[in-house]
Amino acid sequence: MKKNIIIAIIAVIALGGATGFYFYSKSGAEEIQFRMEKVTRGDMQVVVTATGTLSAVRTVQVGSQVSGTLQKLNVDFNDKVKQGQIVAQIDPTFLEASVRDAEASLQRSTAQYNESKRAYERQKTLLEKNLSSQAEYDAALAQFEANDAARKQSVAGVERAKINLRYATIKSPIDGVVISRAVDVGQTVAASFSAPTLFTIANDLTKMEVQANVDEADIGKVTKDQEVSFTVDAYPEQIFKGKVRQVRLSPQVTQNVVNYTVIIDVPNPDMKLMPGMTATVTILIDKKEAVLRVPNFALRFNPPEEYIEQKKDSTKNDGNDSARAERRKQFMERMQREGGGGMGGGGFDPAAMQRRFGGRGPSRLWVMNDKKKLESIMVRTGMTDGTFTEIVRGKIEEGKEIVVGTVAPKSQTNAANNSPFNQQRQGQGQGGGMPRRF
Repeated sequence: MKKNIIIAIIAVIALGGATGFYFYSKSGAEEIQFRMEKVTRGDMQVVVTATGTLSAVRTVQVGSQVSGTLQKLNVDFNDKVKQGQIVAQIDPTFLEASVRDAEASLQRSTAQYNESKRAYERQKTLLEKNLSSQAEYDAALAQFEANDAARKQSVAGVERAKINLRYATIKSPIDGVVISRAVDVGQTVAASFSAPTLFTIANDLTKMEVQANVDEADIGKVTKDQEVSFTVDAYPEQIFKGKVRQVRLSPQVTQNVVNYTVIIDVPNPDMKLMPGMTATVTILIDKKEAVLRVPNFALRFNPPEEYIEQKKDSTKNDGNDSARAERRKQFMERMQREGGGGMGGGGFDPAAMQRRFGGRGPSRLWVMNDKKKLESIMVRTGMTDGTFTEIVRGKIEEGKEIVVGTVAPKSQTNAANNSPFNQQRQGQGQGGGMPRRF
């Protein structure tokens, strides 16, 4: 009995050892493969994207200052009009009657004025001959002045009635194109409190503007005269050009999101662009041509420790950091003694030096050597467009292969395909390497 137990224990140990050796050898055979890309040279640009609405540079709303029934319409949608051209006519019957009534009131007040004038002159003559009292003269003078004022008031009433009659004939205030008509013949126009809009006339559709809503996080990058490109849904394959004319200071708050309106001048010689179209705008902030660039993945890649040629030595690095700091200090002191050297003349400005050299921190790229190990290259980066990053300085040249990520082993890929978190694991596997701190 005791012998059988010992044999069973030995068998279990042997089976476990064989199983562990099998999985160990299988996992060891599946080495990590690195994803490589070459350093390239090309154009880069930094842009701000937004959406906006197209409109004419100058748009005038034509209304009516008098009430009445619309008797005639002389223009319709898309008609071209000239300044002073009659575009509509309101029924003038009531307004003509108002003119006649005002003229009758003027005639009555004129008769009263003439009568009071004769009475005043008569009392004046009698007073000079001492045949009338001062009181009678004063009363005649007061009546004459009151009738004179009433006559002037009647004259103003006639002028007002004639002006209202002229307003019944609606004319275009500018040269342009009718883009909107809000009334029809027979419709009653009521202008008691505000002038109703009858037409909307755009001055010149060959010159338009885009009113783009730019997020507050990007508005600081937008300045006057920056180049703009945009597309509209009507012509998705065509790119239109423009230029920033104005950045308005008034904020537009929608659901706690703050935007600012940017006005973009747009030429429209072909008349393809129409008022009200939605434009997808790209504002060019900065642009560089033929710069050395690397994918952003390469700068975020952290390789496993066992694949690095020289592992991190904290003591050595501390020494290097101290030496680097000492050299930097000596350089700053030398530049201060020399008064700025070649840094643009004048006195030395440590703050300016810090902004110039400290704005872009060092970054690390990884390359594979002949021993299939990874070595790091320190570089300084410049602008980035979200896909590539400019290399300003560093021992790297065009065409050099750099590591941008890892390729997951086949067994891990199969396991990931069977996992409910497939997309998340694959995204992490392609992102480049294992977590590592420097």
